[in-house]
Amino acid sequence: MARRLPLTVVTTPLSSAHVRLAERTTLRLGGPAARFVRATTAAEIVDAVRAVDAEGDPLLLLGGGSNLVIADAGFAGTVVQVATTGRRLDPLGDGLVQLTVEAGEDWDSVVAEAVAQGLGGLECLSGIPGLVGATPVQNVGAYGVEISQVLTSVDLLDRRTGRVHQVHADALGLAYRTSILKGTDHAVVLRARFALTAGGLSAPIRYGELARVLGVAPDDRVPADAARKAVLELRRGKGMVLDPADHDTWSAGSFFTNPLLDESTLSGVLIRIAERLGADVDVPTYPAGPGHRKLSAAWLIERAGFTKGHRGRDGRVGLSTKHTLALTNRGGASTEDLLELAREVRDGVRSAFGVELHPEPVLVDCALD
Repeated sequence: MARRLPLTVVTTPLSSAHVRLAERTTLRLGGPAARFVRATTAAEIVDAVRAVDAEGDPLLLLGGGSNLVIADAGFAGTVVQVATTGRRLDPLGDGLVQLTVEAGEDWDSVVAEAVAQGLGGLECLSGIPGLVGATPVQNVGAYGVEISQVLTSVDLLDRRTGRVHQVHADALGLAYRTSILKGTDHAVVLRARFALTAGGLSAPIRYGELARVLGVAPDDRVPADAARKAVLELRRGKGMVLDPADHDTWSAGSFFTNPLLDESTLSGVLIRIAERLGADVDVPTYPAGPGHRKLSAAWLIERAGFTKGHRGRDGRVGLSTKHTLALTNRGGASTEDLLELAREVRDGVRSAFGVELHPEPVLVDCALD
């Protein structure tokens, strides 16, 4: 039988001016919004976005703020905070259950409840900050699992037509840390649907580090709650579980994506690595589709001379002391401080190995160039 949870209903959005966006991002950086609207139902999101578009005002959709780098000057338009709630379970047959979730739900809370309900598929994505609506945009992934493996469809507001419609996951162009929704403002995710397995077992464990912690062979399945606990422990060890008292978690998660290189480009990079580090160095690479391999951005950053805890100028920003891929606010920083450190790291890796690193977070009214 379907399990239905009520949606929060508020008659009108909460609107105010000059709200500090730093207080709504995990980096604790960013200036004010000229106008801020909090939408608690899908209908309120639709109405707010349509109103902003009718006025011709710039729009920023704000979820959990975990994947945003906002300029020190703030955002001159309207910020619509997605604060919708609601979840529903429906049987699909053949041991599958469809989980439908409103875009404003906290992602890790959704994962925790799915695991508690004995549903497998999301457990390796435990501990990732942010809201459900952002997961298909970024094709969020961790520990061998990506959203593309479980997402079935999303409901979108098409800003070009003003229509709300359901879009199948296959039409979203889901790829490594991207989709057709990323880098464009044409559509707003209102809710998402996931196909999960009943029976209490995880998805096949395909990430080597996680398999070692769990003591299983690749592709083995384990109780979903055991996989979740192991993933959370691994993430905590890397400063990737939010903790207000730990500045290593004052970040946007992994700041750079792992570079994807074609075989020809990779050969040249491997030659440069050998020239710098020695011919016998073991370079980790991973399959990334036909004719491509993926390099570890963290490995490149470390071998380019940036160690854990490396500080930027004046010490207000730095690499996490636990993971070189996270750029962190050590207190009292500005967005420009963070971008300066990001440029230093990017340019250092390019100079050392000829590899261009690209930022994973969305940069709002600011840039690395």
